[in-house]
Amino acid sequence: MAALPYNMSLPGSAAVLLLASDGPFNLTANAQGGLDSGHSLAPLCTLCCCGFLNRTLAVVFMVSLAFAIVIGNVVTLTVFVQTRQSRTPQGYLKVSLAIADMMVGVLVVPFSVYTEISLMVTSTPPIWYQGSSTSPATSSSLGGLVSPWQPCMLIGPVFAGCTFVSISTIFLMTVERSVAILRPLHKDSLVTRRRTLLLILLSWTASFLLALAPLVFSGSFTLEYNECSRMCNYTPLLFGNQLPSDTNIMLLFPAFDFTLLSGTLVVNIISFTNIKQYSRKRKLLSEGSLSDGGGGCPHRPSFSDIKAAKTISILTFAFTASFTPIAVFVLGNVVGYTWCNFSFFAFWILAGNSCCNVIIYSVRDHRFRKGVALLFQRDHSPPHSEKN
Repeated sequence: MAALPYNMSLPGSAAVLLLASDGPFNLTANAQGGLDSGHSLAPLCTLCCCGFLNRTLAVVFMVSLAFAIVIGNVVTLTVFVQTRQSRTPQGYLKVSLAIADMMVGVLVVPFSVYTEISLMVTSTPPIWYQGSSTSPATSSSLGGLVSPWQPCMLIGPVFAGCTFVSISTIFLMTVERSVAILRPLHKDSLVTRRRTLLLILLSWTASFLLALAPLVFSGSFTLEYNECSRMCNYTPLLFGNQLPSDTNIMLLFPAFDFTLLSGTLVVNIISFTNIKQYSRKRKLLSEGSLSDGGGGCPHRPSFSDIKAAKTISILTFAFTASFTPIAVFVLGNVVGYTWCNFSFFAFWILAGNSCCNVIIYSVRDHRFRKGVALLFQRDHSPPHSEKN
């Protein structure tokens, strides 16, 4: 799921940003205003991005992705709810991750599908399309003008918040497995269900507060549907022909993600270093090259803990690989680069990560595979007959 950069995917020269204006407006509207002023500007949405065939293929991809995300995460949630062995701190973290992923498939992707189909079948875009700067205002009963409600004000923060929830949950899962490996005798006292649920609640709260930060702490941003990425992106407003001074607030998003990813990497290195030392000591003991002193290998991690740590490291690698294009896109936008086609691949690679976790569980977690088998064969093999 994704950190949302502002909508600076505007072809043309930097002079577009310096067009005259009497008030705040966004870059998209500014580009359109440039056409009326006689400036020769390339359209924001080029043929390669917005041709009929291209839109059709994009919609087919989006619909397929939405089904994969929803079905995969519904299966994941059902397995962890119905399997008694999954009601552990690690299981609760996996449920949190599945809920965040499923919200992308239920809200974010369907909204893009609806918008793309609307643009294909109608000659005029929806009334809210590209924000209040291009949408006509309507008069209210009080005599004032009211701009149409912008759905991106909901969809955008949901996508960003779910991305932050995903990375923070992966970080918590890594810490939980690290405790199980480094302090196996104290695992149950340190990692309790109550503490895990509290950390999950804090993760969701902090993630969505961060997703709303550009709107709450700055009046220089809005959310609009981007023709290039085909998602709701943050868009800076221009005041007095200049970009807002607090544009760099958007760097909070990649900074947060890469900080947690770096922390996850460090914790994984510590855990696997301990596993390697334990394996080496065990090999030496089996060869008789090392005297155990009658104590064997104290505080040894279990095989299931080691395998779970490896699975979480794969989750971390998959998320890092899917998030890196977004981070590159954000940094490029901040320094003024425009990557219309790249933005589509960056955002949708990250969205596609929402259906990867169930695939990783299916390959790496034998309990999950067994739970799926019982889920589809419960008429023949009741869940209460499952053995630990």
